[in-house]
Amino acid sequence: MTEVFNKMNALRWKRIVIKVGSALIAPEGKGCSTRYLLAIARFISECKLQGVDVVLVSSGSVAAGRAAIPFSHQPLPINVKQAMAAIGQSQMMMIWSKLLDWPCAQILLTHDDLRDRKRYLNIDNTLRTLLSHGALPVVNENDTVATAELKVGDNDNLAAMVATVVDADALIICSDIDGLYSANPKTNPDARFIARVDAITADIYAMAGGSHHSVGTGGMVTKLQAAAKATAQGIETLIINGQKAGSFDALLQGKAEGTLFCAQPGHLSAKKHWLLHSSKASAEVTLDAGAVDALLHKGASLLAKGVTAVQGDFDKGDAIWLVSSAGTRLAKGVCQYSAPELNKIKGIHSSQIEAVLGYCPSEVAVHRDDLVLMEQQ
Repeated sequence: MTEVFNKMNALRWKRIVIKVGSALIAPEGKGCSTRYLLAIARFISECKLQGVDVVLVSSGSVAAGRAAIPFSHQPLPINVKQAMAAIGQSQMMMIWSKLLDWPCAQILLTHDDLRDRKRYLNIDNTLRTLLSHGALPVVNENDTVATAELKVGDNDNLAAMVATVVDADALIICSDIDGLYSANPKTNPDARFIARVDAITADIYAMAGGSHHSVGTGGMVTKLQAAAKATAQGIETLIINGQKAGSFDALLQGKAEGTLFCAQPGHLSAKKHWLLHSSKASAEVTLDAGAVDALLHKGASLLAKGVTAVQGDFDKGDAIWLVSSAGTRLAKGVCQYSAPELNKIKGIHSSQIEAVLGYCPSEVAVHRDDLVLMEQQ
């Protein structure tokens, strides 16, 4: 069950992101508890003493505030969850501040913050400034204001996004099981533990089940999604049992008492990683066969001439899906025109755009530097 690192151990990583779930913050679902957090805090402290930058992604605000607002009906209404989160977030920050000897900085995010390029860069700057001054950024989804369309949805994927923002060397996901198994070990006694994953394939995803813990929103599937995002960016990822203090002792000794997901070579640039994993796109633009060939095989930009149809509403600068005539999503890109504008100029040469619109801000609809092919996931 122990995987020895080939290249580095925890004390040789320069920067790590640690994700702690609701089941560790509020194991009974009725408020914060230090039962499992003491060992995690000791690990964070040891890392920081050795000069390792640490960012903590901490779930649990809703679970932490649940005791203050008794509510027996399920599922919880959004306003009740937001109220619980508002109370629980301060309690959770207080616990971390008490357990650690460094300033703890609260960072609350929604998907809207991460998909907007300017906000994304502001988050990057804030996190790096905090780290440069020895503070511990404590990141959580902003459950007090986030609605369904603004939510990342789970803190596993949020942690992977944060790890990418700060160029972390490693992402450590603390769970309440030892790591990845071939099946759910809580229901299948024949489940086989997987110590190392070189690449996350469909077979690996097939091993994962849903969440078995009532106070969490994730499960092994979201942890694998997070690992796929992080490893694609060259970030080693670990899933360990955060309920066992020995998991953290092993890390400090250069061993992983969990599942190690190996970093992948040839990772995307930070901009394209943001575009692929953090930007939100709902509208679709259909391409003709020539545009599809140029996009997939020639590294070309998308010209208005290659557009045959525009579905959905979007503004200039929004992310859109580029699809084939069969509806297959080929790429995601930032459009240089709004949906009404692109509808007017679809199918025409770039030289005719000004005659149609009265202006021509760009000769391309989507520049090749602002798009990422789906085969690069």
